[in-house]
Amino acid sequence: MEEKQQQIRLTSAELGQLWTQYLNDSASVCMLTYFLEKSEDYEIKPIIDHALELSKVHIKKLTSIFNEEKHAIPHGFKIEEDVDLTAPRLYSDVYVLNFIHNMAKIGLTAYSGSLAVSIREDVSEYYMECLKETKQLYKLSLDLLLSKGLYVRSPYFPNLEHVEYVKKQGFLWDVFGEKRPLVALEVSNLYSNLQRNALGAATLVGFSQVAQDKDVKQFFLRGIKTARKHIKSFGAKLEESYLTVPMTWATEITNSTTQTFSGKIMMFYTSALIALSVGYYGTGLAQSPRVDLGIMYNKFSAEIQLFAEDGANIMIKNRWLEQPPMASDRDELARMNNQNM
Repeated sequence: MEEKQQQIRLTSAELGQLWTQYLNDSASVCMLTYFLEKSEDYEIKPIIDHALELSKVHIKKLTSIFNEEKHAIPHGFKIEEDVDLTAPRLYSDVYVLNFIHNMAKIGLTAYSGSLAVSIREDVSEYYMECLKETKQLYKLSLDLLLSKGLYVRSPYFPNLEHVEYVKKQGFLWDVFGEKRPLVALEVSNLYSNLQRNALGAATLVGFSQVAQDKDVKQFFLRGIKTARKHIKSFGAKLEESYLTVPMTWATEITNSTTQTFSGKIMMFYTSALIALSVGYYGTGLAQSPRVDLGIMYNKFSAEIQLFAEDGANIMIKNRWLEQPPMASDRDELARMNNQNM
């Protein structure tokens, strides 16, 4: 039975998830190794080390699966190519702790999605283990953020005294008049998207300081401007309902301008952040009954999709965009066959 199980090929869904995770974890090994090298906080350093070891273990497991399948192992990212461990510190330990916490939250969503499309037993078990590990990393990082007084909680609501039903269409459609207060899920999405943009803006500020390529630097500066605009809009929506706006992370970047990361890995992370934003904005749109919020999310999604296209063009131009597994081009194969006849 076991031998038969091993002979089952990976589906396209499984292969796509494994391939993507290899790139993500190889990039994480580079970033976390650098963060660990520069860390000074005795409480944060063990969490960086723990996150790094998880990524290393994932790389070994993924490599084993690809070898068994006789599938090419992605090039991904490598310390000797994509990070200079001798470069000065670029980000504070507080930024790094928040970076790891957010990566753990993203990982929980990503691994759940991977598990949901995994059929082969060994792949399913692997993603179950990833979820277990990531839950632990999430809890470790959250507990430390709380103990250090660094965790920013979303706003509190008064307790409901009785159940009510919506009585007016204005709950949805009052676009130009006085708008109703935000409901809980609307607040949750605005608050989370603001925090993610704040962390993303801080990441890009650091990247822009150390980027060597002019086009790449300009791309990061454009990203910072876009993120700040979105932060301002999300904050304004919260303030309309007299809710607090979370802090930004601009003070957690040093003044270093020494080349630290390769353009390839910085563009990869930026593209990943953009892709995540599209997904999160879609969730915000789906969970926001107030029409003005839907209009805002649609506008921002279209804006960052155009931004993503420009980023992809930069990566293609510099030969940084690794091609993912693709279906066979049957038309091209037929043309090649005709040429050989």
